[in-house]
Amino acid sequence: MKKIGNCFLLAFLLLIPFAVVPVQSFGLGDDIEDAAEAMYQWTRTDTSLWNTMAEFCDYYPKRLSGSDNLERGIDWIVATMKSRGWDVKTQNVSVPNWKRGTEWLKMHGQLNKDMKIAGLGGTVGTGSTSLLAQVYVVKSFDDIKAHAAEVKGKIVVWNVEFTTYRETVAYRYRGASEAARYGAVASLVRSIGPFGMQTPHTGWMKYNDSLPMIPAAAITMEDALLLQRMQDRGAKIELELMLVSHSESNATSRNVIIELKGTTHPEEIVVIGGHIDSWDLGTGAMDDAGGCFVAWRALEMMRELGLKPKRTIRLCLWTNEENGTRGAQAYADSTKNEHHVAGIECDGGTFRPRGFSGTLPPDLKEDLLDAFEHLEIIGASEIRDGEGGADTGPLREKGIPVMELEVDTTRYFWYHHTEADTPDKLNPKEMNDCTYAMAVAAWACANR
Repeated sequence: MKKIGNCFLLAFLLLIPFAVVPVQSFGLGDDIEDAAEAMYQWTRTDTSLWNTMAEFCDYYPKRLSGSDNLERGIDWIVATMKSRGWDVKTQNVSVPNWKRGTEWLKMHGQLNKDMKIAGLGGTVGTGSTSLLAQVYVVKSFDDIKAHAAEVKGKIVVWNVEFTTYRETVAYRYRGASEAARYGAVASLVRSIGPFGMQTPHTGWMKYNDSLPMIPAAAITMEDALLLQRMQDRGAKIELELMLVSHSESNATSRNVIIELKGTTHPEEIVVIGGHIDSWDLGTGAMDDAGGCFVAWRALEMMRELGLKPKRTIRLCLWTNEENGTRGAQAYADSTKNEHHVAGIECDGGTFRPRGFSGTLPPDLKEDLLDAFEHLEIIGASEIRDGEGGADTGPLREKGIPVMELEVDTTRYFWYHHTEADTPDKLNPKEMNDCTYAMAVAAWACANR
């Protein structure tokens, strides 16, 4: 970390609470060195971020698009922002409205067992009665193709070992249609994650319009392995599945927007944020309330420190990332005549930050690498090539540079899209470090 040259300034910063000290007291300008030092010291003493995130998640969990919890949570955020002096704008977005109903799964035969289950977002139900059928376990798309004759009329179980999320999630996303292609009557996917705790992981799936729509759900890693062992022994396995789920007409949700106006080029925008919706399991603390509150806190910190960016830094809390990304598309469409210079997203869990990844032109990447020397103190100074996040995707498609915060995801997919996604999984210090990283990235883009 580069040090501020003025010793009196450094002493002043260390002695006075940052949340109440305006920049005019110590003359911060737009220099990255001074700004980064002030933001770093501020995040060392901030104790409110984690508590605010936890309060929100405790009272407004299960924020699936179309749910009352999502809209009540957005109301709370808007009211809280306004109480803190922000000029808040909301943008209406038409979102999918899938409803989870009663769901259960039972094994019959030599081993009678109730199995934990989570219907996949968008799945059709089993109708007014349960579905009873034999099981066939497969390990890949090639495996089901090779055993096509044995799949017809059965419930397919995708027992696919987790490699990476990008690779393995294909079995959740299109597994039902691939099973239907060979005549299966339902599709059960082993939860997408590297570690099992008897927790099924839900998530979005999509049907192929040219194939039958069959019920689809996730089961635990442990049960998928049990079914595999039983099949390998030659046991006859019969499952009874009940899914009372359905889709209703689109609902209306909202993106939430605040901004810190630029001084020199206010018409040029750096947008930062996360997604405020979550799945209807757990509280969505990791995915992605933590990212929303970190990005929000980064903007509040700049304002409280009195930092004045050259370009406008805008916060957008996008809705409907989990099952449609319609909030991101609505934002991109509504701002098509505005000049965005960068988009920065936080949606990987606010664990220990490691750097950023994104689609950046060489000159911007070079400038950011210089600025990110100030992130070495928290181990987050690297930039690697990547696509950026889901909610900045529509901006990337318009040629706007985008990036996302990279964190230590060792534990992220243990809890991802499960009832275990709760505030206790996040650490206050790591969240403060993520705030610092997001703030430095946004400040560097706004002042280069």
